Amino acid sequence: MNLQSTVKLNNGVEIPQVGFGTFQAGGDDVINAVTWAIEAGYRHIDTAAAYGNEGGVAEGIRRSGVPRDELFVTTKLWNEEMRRDNQKKAFDESLKLLGLDYVDLYLIHWPVPGKYADSWKALGEIYRSGRAKAIGVSNFNVRHLDDIEKSSDLIPAVNQIELHPYLSQQTITKTCAERGIAVESWSPLGASKNNLLSDPTLAETGKKYGKTPAQAILRWNIQHGYIVIPKSIKKHRIIENSQLFDFELSAGDMERIDGLNRDERTGPDPETFDF
Repeated sequence: MNLQSTVKLNNGVEIPQVGFGTFQAGGDDVINAVTWAIEAGYRHIDTAAAYGNEGGVAEGIRRSGVPRDELFVTTKLWNEEMRRDNQKKAFDESLKLLGLDYVDLYLIHWPVPGKYADSWKALGEIYRSGRAKAIGVSNFNVRHLDDIEKSSDLIPAVNQIELHPYLSQQTITKTCAERGIAVESWSPLGASKNNLLSDPTLAETGKKYGKTPAQAILRWNIQHGYIVIPKSIKKHRIIENSQLFDFELSAGDMERIDGLNRDERTGPDPETFDF
């Protein structure tokens, strides 16, 4: 098993390809989950100000005993702070809660209308200060990328988007590839409302390799070159989701999973979100 498989970002920073997501995990759950994830070999932890768990993530990191320079930590700028033009203050608060001198990746969480281009300029200043080793965006469509590229010479290192076999995001992933922007998949295993993990094709594919449907999906992400951040608060699932480097999907199996696309979201649409 090699959880240290990395993707080189467009500024030369190396990001572990498999990260640990912490959305909707709080209290002892997030502390334990982060500790277990690091024990299992994860070195990339993804959080956000909006999750309200940056302090818990910090405690999990502390309990792990792993040195800071061996970890890759991502957090995100929340929408309300963008509307208030509080970008730098919000970043300072995240650093304080995380107990860190810098983050490895800082993202604009959503393309808030009228605010994301200015926020990108603020992230550029944070990046130049050295307190974020890389900066990027989340939930950006092509037009949003076009807008920030008109206002800045800095290209996002990452675009973190909802991406799974039922939502393969072909337009934005192609654009990101053309512009040298790494794609990172959130909600890679879908959600209970779309029953992705019960899909017969994924069950059959997993069984063929002695793996679970979830492991087949995560491996599909890896072979597409995406960064992927599965989330769980169950220790056995955290470990299972990391066991992805002892098998490889065939070209035919990759095509079959590609063919499952329905353009079906489980989360908000970047064009219509209202929060």
